[in-house]
Parts: sequence; structure tokens; C-alpha cells
Amino acid sequence: MLRCPNCNSKDIGKIGSHQFYCWGCFIELTVNGDKMSVYQVEEDGTLSSLDDLFFEEEMSQLHVSP
Repeated sequence: MLRCPNCNSKDIGKIGSHQFYCWGCFIELTVNGDKMSVYQVEEDGTLSSLDDLFFEEEMSQLHVSP
């Protein structure tokens, strides 16, 4: 079962083939294979990526200097 990475809620609704919406904290999730992207829905309906907040540790591991 999918859980929200922000609030850990299981109250997730499906809004597209790979898109989900968390009713606990009102963010949109896109899942493509094992990759997840997280978006904040703005007042005008546009999406702002929150990946840099949620996946910073994962991204920093990809950019490790030798």
C-alpha cells in the first residue's frame, strides 16, 4: 500500500494512471516504476516540485565526489 512520504497517511487517491493525491496533506505524487516525484498543488492549479525537499539525501548520494 502506498503511503505519503510527507505525512505518512494511507489516505491516497488515484487521479491518473501513475498519479496519486494525498488527502492528508494535499500533495500530488507521481510514481513511475521505483521513482516517485512529489508536488505541491498551488492555488491556481499548477504543480511545484517538492523533490528537492523529500529526496535531497537520495540526490546527494548520486552526486558524491570520488
